[in-house]
Amino acid sequence: MYRIKLHQFEGPLDLLLFFIRRDELDIYDIPISSIADEFLEYVRVLQDVDLDVAGDFVYFASVLINIKARMLLPSTHVNDEGEPLDPRQELVERLLEYVRFKEASAELYIMAEKRADQYTRGLESAPGSNDHTDPGDELVDATVFDLVSALRRVLTQDLDEVIHEIQAEEYTLEEQIRFLRAVLTIELQLSFVELVAKKSKSFIITTFLAVLELARQQEIDIFLGADPNDFEIAIKVSEENIKSDV
Repeated sequence: MYRIKLHQFEGPLDLLLFFIRRDELDIYDIPISSIADEFLEYVRVLQDVDLDVAGDFVYFASVLINIKARMLLPSTHVNDEGEPLDPRQELVERLLEYVRFKEASAELYIMAEKRADQYTRGLESAPGSNDHTDPGDELVDATVFDLVSALRRVLTQDLDEVIHEIQAEEYTLEEQIRFLRAVLTIELQLSFVELVAKKSKSFIITTFLAVLELARQQEIDIFLGADPNDFEIAIKVSEENIKSDV
């Protein structure tokens, strides 16, 4: 079981890098055909989750489809050695440049944290030092994309069933945040898939967004287990809460 440190929602290049790292692909030899198909599947889910960023993903999906089509056709462009140009070359260069920027950003963040640690006089404890976690849980970095597989699973698992809607149901983010808090006071840790199974599409998506918001507010922990198409959530327990219960 891995407890994840969730990053903010990121862009289409991050999704492509997620596929490359997940499948341990060679960045210089990206299987565009399969990557483009899976990218489109994720875009369909992301359109339901966040319309503000969907346009960027749709545009990038069209770029991948264009590269896929060019790879199927005879190339009329050659390099200085007379060899056909790889249609993926520009994409690879963009990815490598993006990775360099991300690595530089991460180094600057680490430097800023080290600098901040020099001014701890007067503080009772460092931020986050009260977090109580199971020693068996390993903290790993993750993105929203690690959770989208679970969302896609519950959104598509009942497509073959005939559903007759009597009345449209609308859920707000605030309502689902209250719902999650109430459920987690009873079930200290639960599966996202089991939580939203057989529910309406609006319930599933709003609950997913509520999970992300509570994770951003550091009210819950998210765990990745053996099932890549599910994740578990639990209330974040602090030492202060433990002492108050004793």
